Amino acid sequence: MGKESQNRLKHFAALKSKYQATQYQDSSPASLLYLILRKLDLGIELLDLESNWLQEHELFETLEIIWLEQFRMGESKRLEAEFSHLKAKYKVANNWESSVDNFLYPILWKVDSENSLNDSEVKLLQENNLTQIVTIAQDIKRFAELKDKYQATKYQDSHPDSRLYRILKKLDTEASLNDNEYEWLLNNELFEAIEISEKQDSATRAKVTQLKSKYQASQHPDTSLSSQLYKILQKFDADEKLIDSEIDWLESQGLTETIALAEDLERKREFIALKVKYKAGQYEDLSPDNYLYTILKKLDSETHLNEQDINFLRQSQLPETTEIANDKYAFILKSKIVSGVIISDSEIDWLRNNEYEDIIILYQKKHFAALKRKYGLVDPSLPLEPFYAIMVKLEKKERLDPKFVFQLMEEGLLSNDREIALAYYRLEAEFYEQELGRTGHKWNIATASGYWRKANEPERALKLTNIDLNRVNDSNLKSAILVTRGAAFRDSHKLDDAEDCAKKAMEYQPDSHQPYTLMGAICYDRHDYEQGNYWFEQAIQRGAEIKDIDAEIKRVIRSTKNEEKQHKAAEYLLKKDSQRYAWAKSYL
Repeated sequence: MGKESQNRLKHFAALKSKYQATQYQDSSPASLLYLILRKLDLGIELLDLESNWLQEHELFETLEIIWLEQFRMGESKRLEAEFSHLKAKYKVANNWESSVDNFLYPILWKVDSENSLNDSEVKLLQENNLTQIVTIAQDIKRFAELKDKYQATKYQDSHPDSRLYRILKKLDTEASLNDNEYEWLLNNELFEAIEISEKQDSATRAKVTQLKSKYQASQHPDTSLSSQLYKILQKFDADEKLIDSEIDWLESQGLTETIALAEDLERKREFIALKVKYKAGQYEDLSPDNYLYTILKKLDSETHLNEQDINFLRQSQLPETTEIANDKYAFILKSKIVSGVIISDSEIDWLRNNEYEDIIILYQKKHFAALKRKYGLVDPSLPLEPFYAIMVKLEKKERLDPKFVFQLMEEGLLSNDREIALAYYRLEAEFYEQELGRTGHKWNIATASGYWRKANEPERALKLTNIDLNRVNDSNLKSAILVTRGAAFRDSHKLDDAEDCAKKAMEYQPDSHQPYTLMGAICYDRHDYEQGNYWFEQAIQRGAEIKDIDAEIKRVIRSTKNEEKQHKAAEYLLKKDSQRYAWAKSYL
């Protein structure tokens, strides 16, 4: 026998052993079995006649092996088909890789079989933008939990697209099923779920009745679980705030008692929040009618607490709340000060009583700066005292001590033309006018008029002195009124009227130097210096001080607007007495 024949015999024997066909007696390579086994070993699909031949010769084990081998040869295609099915089922994009060795295949298989994923698998899906699979897996898990809860596990479909999932989710919100949903459960013989649903509906309706009673809405006829009333009462019971449209609905249904309860609950919620915010949690009473609620609302609205409020906080042993209230009010006052608002004496007293000295100092500095601007005190080195106290008094229209004012003027700290001095004169004028009205004492006319002139308001002096002198019995008073009235006319540059007043004053009081001093000043205003000197000499003879006369002359020259006339007046005075009028050199 040749080598080729020997090899064929060995090969046939090996194939018979491999495919469990050793019981077949014919060992010749010419046997049809050899051909069949060779084709099988090469993965060639057998023909029907070949399969029939194996059956005829009762080679059943060989046939089974052949069937398994053919099944194995189609496994790759089946795996790909199953992967495609899972991708479609779990909504994976078509462009995703379809190879069965992809990580996605075992994950989808696990989701489909075990309905769960571990953390690393979830992370892997999220990193590859496959979050929809995570969501579906969560829904599947939830679906399984709901089927177990509502005894519907015999329903085989576990995908969240199932109608059962939608029904069970609805049941889990305690909502009632509609007729179609009820019928669907019935058709699928899910009787346990139906029974649970009916018990749940019964319990929920009882709850609706209980809630209506609890929140004083029993008169409303609707007991539906889907009603607006039930939704509102559920919010009530969950201690949630009602929105305006819900309050409006209750009002439209005439449920005023329910609205009152809602408002009461809202106040309680606000009260609790305010107690936490202002550290009054140890106060146990939660009634909105409690005085503490009113205090905390005032505090929250930036309203200053009064003494009664503070005393209540102290008596209730709420020191932290008291401190917060004080600090908050102090901050409000400080903000007003920084904004340039003038605070009241009572507010300053409050700051002082509660030891906020730093804010008082800040206020005084800011107020002092504002008052300095108002009263024309531009010197940055000007001390706070006594000027701040003076200006505060003037602002309050409180009179100053005249001696103190004159002392400041003599020390050069105040000048007559400064606003602070004018304010002082104005205040004095108003005081003496008030005294005139209070007492009827007419000497106050002359005094007030003099202050109005010093305040640079001659028209007020003229108005005040415009009286019928025939009704004044005292000649000296008549003269004094005429002198101050004439001086006011002179201030208003009405020199003829001023002269008339001076001459009439001389008639009423010929021995007084004041009418003559007025006449001298009028003549100097007219630049008639010789005639003016005459009247000034008459005044000196009647008791006028030379220094006062010289001061009046100096004022006239200083107030002359025409420089040429100033120059001529200075020349005249220096020629008359260069030593006495040495100050006039400054006008040359």
